Amino acid sequence: MSIHIIPANKLSAHALKGVIEEFISRNGTDYGAIEASWETSVKQVKEKLKGGLAVLVYDDETETTNIFWADDPILKKLDAV
Repeated sequence: MSIHIIPANKLSAHALKGVIEEFISRNGTDYGAIEASWETSVKQVKEKLKGGLAVLVYDDETETTNIFWADDPILKKLDAV
């Protein structure tokens, strides 16, 4: 299988911050009722990773790392494979 869940603590602080910032920059501009600052958004995603509400996923084929919410149906499909 070419998809792997990577524990957030396996990345350096610098690498983790880069993945989080790239994820946030792709997330669009739908911030809900209250827009969060960049720093707040980074902190929130980092907390979700540490708390298990989000996971890092590495794809061997594309050599990319992405963040998925832990309840994302795509992850459930990966578990079934």
